[in-house]
Amino acid sequence: MSPLVLESPADIGAALRMRLAGFVRSLRDSGFKVGLAETKDALALLQSPLARRGHSLKRAYRALFCGRRSDWQRFDEIFDAFWFERGVKSGIKISGTSAKKSMKTIRELTDAQGSRQDTIAGDVERQPGEEDEDTGDTPSGRREGASIAENLGQVDFRNINDPDAMEKAHQLAERLAKSMRVRLTRRDRQKRKGPRLDLRRTIRHSIAHGGTPIELIKKGPRQRQLRLVILLDASGSMNNYTGVFTRFVHGMLDNFREAEAFLFHTRLVHVSSALSERDAARALDRMGLMAQGMGGGTKISEALADFNRWHAARVIHSRTCVMILSDGYDTGDPDRLGAEMAALRRRCKRIAWLNPLIGWDGYEPVAGGMAAALPHVDLFAPAHNLDSLAALEPYLAKL
Repeated sequence: MSPLVLESPADIGAALRMRLAGFVRSLRDSGFKVGLAETKDALALLQSPLARRGHSLKRAYRALFCGRRSDWQRFDEIFDAFWFERGVKSGIKISGTSAKKSMKTIRELTDAQGSRQDTIAGDVERQPGEEDEDTGDTPSGRREGASIAENLGQVDFRNINDPDAMEKAHQLAERLAKSMRVRLTRRDRQKRKGPRLDLRRTIRHSIAHGGTPIELIKKGPRQRQLRLVILLDASGSMNNYTGVFTRFVHGMLDNFREAEAFLFHTRLVHVSSALSERDAARALDRMGLMAQGMGGGTKISEALADFNRWHAARVIHSRTCVMILSDGYDTGDPDRLGAEMAALRRRCKRIAWLNPLIGWDGYEPVAGGMAAALPHVDLFAPAHNLDSLAALEPYLAKL
C-alpha cells in the first residue's frame, strides 16, 4: 500500500503540515529554489483532491517546484525517497526498527495529530530505506553500539536523503569545526611554554606585588596564530555539499580568531560578516541574501583573480592556510586558473584543496581546471563526509 494516501481534504493536520515542511526543506537542501509562495501553493495542493493519490500529487509538485532542467532530473528521486521511502537504501540508518514497521502514512499522521510529539518521535525513529526484516529483537529505536554521529561520519553527503539526518549532519559539521579549534588552541598553548626564564619581564611584573616574583615569565618562540581563509564553491555542481560545507565554515569562523570566508560561483562574494552571526540559521539567511546566483555556473579562475587583486593583501599573512572547497569544475581558461593559483601560492603558507569527488569510486583529477591547479596545492584531500573533514585537524595542527 502506498504511504501517500489522503482520503479527504479535511484530513490534513499539524503533523502532515510538518511533514510537508520537511519535504520543502529537503528540496532547499538539494538546491531547489523554493520560497514561501511555493510552500503555500504546495499546502493548497495537499488539501485538494490531487492528494488522494500519491502519483497525482507527485506530478503536481513536480510542476510547482521544478524551474530548471536539473530540478526536473532530480525531483522524482527526492520525492520518492521522502514520501515513498524508495531509493534510499544507501542512505542513513539511524534507528534499530525496520522501515516497514515504523513508516507512517499520511492517513496515520492525520489520525495522530492530537498527539503531535508522539508523531514526531515516530518520524525520527524510522530508518529510511531499510527493508522489512524479522530480527527477533525488541525494537528499541536505537542501534546497539552506534551513535548518530558514528552513523553519519562515513556516509557521503549526497546520499543523505532524510531531512532530519541532513540537519544532524549540518550540526555535527559545525560542532566538528568548534572542537577542532579547541584542540588546536590547546596545542598552541603548550608550544608557548618556553624552557628559559625571561628575567626582564618577570621583574617588571613583580613590581605590582612589591618586588616579589609571584609570576614567572618564560621565554619561548613567538608564533603568530594560524589564519584560515576559506573559499567555498557554491555552484550548481556542488549543490549536494554546499549546505554541510556552509555549516562547517560557519563553525570555523565562529571559533577561529583569525578566519575569513569567501563564496564563489560566477563571481566572488566576501561572506565573513554574514557567517560571523552566532545563530546558524540567521547566518545562512544573511549569506543567501549576499550571494545571489548560488547554484549557477562556476568560474574559479575569475573568482581567484578577484581575490588576488582585491582581498589577498588584506587577509593573507605568512601563516595563512587557504582552504578551497570545490569539485574543480571550471568553465574558464585552465591556464588562467593555474596562473592565479601560482600567485596565491606565493602569498600564503599552505593551500588545501578539499574536493568531495575524491570520495567517489574511480575519480581522477583530469579535468582541465583541476589539473592546472594541482601543482600549486599542498594538500589535496576528500571532503565528502564528516570523517574526511575531521581528518583536516592534524594537518592544521602542524602549521
